[in-house]
Amino acid sequence: MDQVLLGHRPGLGICSEFTLVGFISGSGEPPSPARPALSWACWVVRICFRSCSHPMVSPPSAPHADSNQVCGGRCFWAVLLLLALAVLLLAGIMHVDIGLFMPQLGDQPDGPPVTNVMFLKTHKTASSTVLNILFRFAETHNLSAALPAGGRFHLGYPWLFLARYVEGVEQGGPGRRFNIMCNHLRFNPPEVQKVMPNDTFYFSILRNPVFQLESSFVYYKSHVPAFRNVSSLEAFLASPWTYYNQSLGLRNAYARNSMWFDLGFDNDAPPEEGYVRARLLDVERRFQLLLIAEHFDESMVLLRRLLRWRLDDVVAFRLNSRSQRSVTSLSPAGRERAKHWCALDWHLYQHFNRTFWARLRAELSPRRLRSEVAQLRERRRELAVLCLQDSEPKNQSQITDLRLRPYQSGRADILGYNLRPGLDNQTLQMCRRMVMPELQYMAHLYTLQFPDKPPKNLAFLEA
Repeated sequence: MDQVLLGHRPGLGICSEFTLVGFISGSGEPPSPARPALSWACWVVRICFRSCSHPMVSPPSAPHADSNQVCGGRCFWAVLLLLALAVLLLAGIMHVDIGLFMPQLGDQPDGPPVTNVMFLKTHKTASSTVLNILFRFAETHNLSAALPAGGRFHLGYPWLFLARYVEGVEQGGPGRRFNIMCNHLRFNPPEVQKVMPNDTFYFSILRNPVFQLESSFVYYKSHVPAFRNVSSLEAFLASPWTYYNQSLGLRNAYARNSMWFDLGFDNDAPPEEGYVRARLLDVERRFQLLLIAEHFDESMVLLRRLLRWRLDDVVAFRLNSRSQRSVTSLSPAGRERAKHWCALDWHLYQHFNRTFWARLRAELSPRRLRSEVAQLRERRRELAVLCLQDSEPKNQSQITDLRLRPYQSGRADILGYNLRPGLDNQTLQMCRRMVMPELQYMAHLYTLQFPDKPPKNLAFLEA
């Protein structure tokens, strides 16, 4: 009887593989715990249909027909529910992210995008690439950016930020709010809050202090007193107090704990446990996210998720990066000295590297993270082929469009890009935004926002 009834039940073929023997034998025993979860679901469905078997094979009559309809409806929903539960159970057993069963629309955020964003742009941490992402978002969505006033190129750095450093903010006048803030500044929360809305998303980026200090030494060697008279970073770290004069204060900010300094803290403070813990809590209270430069693509995946932006909003080419010939390597002893010399930055980096990965694990399964990172990298490769000549960065002498030449500083050999010739106008505009160096893009947005004011003077482009 059960075999005959099974033949009259459309949609139960999925169960035959697991429970055909039970259906034919009429066994009322449930499957063993070792059997697949789906066989349990099919066993319950079989019991459901057996309970309806007599009405369904009896001669038709009104009461029996009603009973058939009720019973059949119940069993239909039982099938759907149990199959859904079976899929969930199998997904859990196999550690499968259930989101991967959905179409990979990956470019469909859940909800409106976050448009009020403050990025604390730390130094030598891949922050110029992040700034480009934010400037592009501001321009394409017609958002306002908090830009340096007058002829300045930063927001008062290295002094603590004041609202009056922003163009368009009238001292003592009604407060003006902006959507995007991402130029260099030294963080000063009460003043930042004067120009940013209450619902602003705050984030920043950190880099391993060993490599961050090496980059700073090369880039700022001619500007920082502590670096001027020493031949190498290795020599500086062997005897830092020979070259570092604490009384020079702000002028030496790049030479020690500069990320700590950018956050508004004392970069010469002793790295005592209580002090460090208190400042780390301050950062956690002020910032919703701190990215990690060594894991830039994973950082962009997480940032995009939290801001509810599209994939193309966070795809970027590396900007303000150096050629390999201007990168130096420290010895193992030198690296340990760098960690000790920049102990505050080292504590900062270690703490937020841990919280970054904890946040990623909370937001995404490992498989989903790998999938989204792969999507990001593939899209970057596509845009590189579309936009870039040879798909590679170029040194300054190779860049044909003078407007796309990056500013050069110290001993660094800063790379830029050439665009492919023959691009249509729309593609050209998109590609140019992606490769536009930081100072040029800031000057471009300044002219768009304040057309009645004199444009920024980029004198280095005329040299």
